[in-house]
Amino acid sequence: MLLLHCPLLLLLLPLSCRPQKLPTRDEELFQMQIRDKAFFHDSSVIPDGAEISSYLFRDTPKRYFFVVEEDNTPLAVTVTPCDAPLEWKLSVQELPEETSGEGSGEPEPLEQQKQQITNEEGTELFSYKGNDVEYFVSSGSPSGLYQLDLLSTEKDTHFKVYATTTPESDQPYPELPYDPRIDVTSLGRTTVTLAWKPSPTASLLKQPIQYCIVINKEHNFKSLCAVEAKLSSDDTFMMAPKPGLDFSPFDFAHFGFPSDNNSGKERGFLKSSKFGRQTPSKPRVDLHKVCIGNKNIFTVSDLKPDTQYYFDMFAVNTNTNMSTAYVGTFARTKEEAKQKTVELKDGKVTDVFIKRKGAKFLRFAPVSSHQKVTFSIHSCLDAIQIQVRRDGKLLLSQNVEGVRQFQLRGKAKAKYLIRLKGSRKGASMLKILATTRPNKQSFPSLPEDTRIKAFDKLRTCSSVTVAWLGTQERNKFCIYKREVDENYNEEQKKKEQNQCLGPDTRKKSEKILCKYFHSQNIQKAVTTETIRGLQPGKSYLLDVYVIGYGGHSVKYQSKLVKTRKFC
Repeated sequence: MLLLHCPLLLLLLPLSCRPQKLPTRDEELFQMQIRDKAFFHDSSVIPDGAEISSYLFRDTPKRYFFVVEEDNTPLAVTVTPCDAPLEWKLSVQELPEETSGEGSGEPEPLEQQKQQITNEEGTELFSYKGNDVEYFVSSGSPSGLYQLDLLSTEKDTHFKVYATTTPESDQPYPELPYDPRIDVTSLGRTTVTLAWKPSPTASLLKQPIQYCIVINKEHNFKSLCAVEAKLSSDDTFMMAPKPGLDFSPFDFAHFGFPSDNNSGKERGFLKSSKFGRQTPSKPRVDLHKVCIGNKNIFTVSDLKPDTQYYFDMFAVNTNTNMSTAYVGTFARTKEEAKQKTVELKDGKVTDVFIKRKGAKFLRFAPVSSHQKVTFSIHSCLDAIQIQVRRDGKLLLSQNVEGVRQFQLRGKAKAKYLIRLKGSRKGASMLKILATTRPNKQSFPSLPEDTRIKAFDKLRTCSSVTVAWLGTQERNKFCIYKREVDENYNEEQKKKEQNQCLGPDTRKKSEKILCKYFHSQNIQKAVTTETIRGLQPGKSYLLDVYVIGYGGHSVKYQSKLVKTRKFC
């Protein structure tokens, strides 16, 4: 195959009066030209033994040339469509005569040679229409000028072409095993385990092969080029590349996978077209790729339950960066385990435990007609989310921290479905009460600020003075103390902030006192207490519990205090 641009070919053909045998491949020249990628971009020449990337505008045909100068030459041509189906045809015609008919030695005019080459249709060898990676292979091709004609009728698109006269020795594409299918060996709610047979290129020929997995929710892909185009192309306007630029952009560092180290080295599309039009911003596609080296088993994680995913596997020759697609597969992840719905009884407190990121469903069906329904929630740890639906209609969606109460309008024979969603930080615990009797209040009312304030100036070697806020409702308050070591810190305190643990979990020796307190003037609803009998220079953790009429308690935020060492 001759590495010449068509006009250059036309100039060189008539230079000699005697027949001149052209080399199949000048290896030194070939390597130099391959390194200079500008030689082939926007060129009509297909190099021997190298894959080129190019583009097509819709309904605008493109033609490539190469020369085979000896009969019975092996030939292989591979065309890879990227993001649109292609129509392509390979044909051959005889080379033009090198001299004029009169044997004068004078070269024929250039225009005559050009017309002689380009106006003849030649003999069609192969044609194809579609988006598969398709091949033309011949063990003995005739000499002549070969033409590859390509057309995209659907949209502007990218494609790749590879041609060689030494297919047996080149083998740039990884070979597929006898069974090229991907097997799904394990299926879970959020994971799928895949396995495949290794490429003989790696196992037998010992060439460097890595496997790349592509995951999406739409369809399988027939080439890695199609994957790149899906992630990187702009459907509204396809840009022409500048000479010397590759376009194999990879940037798939999400979906819970580590980024491919080679991906950052690839060069992306131009920021604007040659017409000066800016590339519009594109939404992120739900398509992900991860390269895993030479392993032939992999577990895809962080998937959504009850969702169908498509999986494609590509063997990539890391020397040539050329790839071959295995037969893709698809699988649907398992459904979430059906949650048992807990029945709530009117006026009765129910304890609920939720796993990290989990959810629980509760049902409340009042037996009598009602004008209002009240939901009281006490979140023991971190904030949780509550949603309430009445006969399928969403009435409430709120985040709850501490104690909250929601009153909704009732409806005869209505049924309420409550969905509680836990925290992302860890497991959640809460108490919930549903009632149609508005005077039935099991949880005590709380002020907005549940901190305990310590007065530093009133601190002595044996006592500390603290204050906390109350409400307009008369409640019982109990205060407890516990001695802690000097290394006790805020992190340890946070671990003990379960507000649902009541005074019944404390030692009797830790109790200081209990008292009733309220104020009709909310601005004056403040109480103080001096805790005596403490040791000098010691640290203590103070807790205040407010206890409601139903006996349920809520703990204020713990306070760490320290007595003076010297007085």
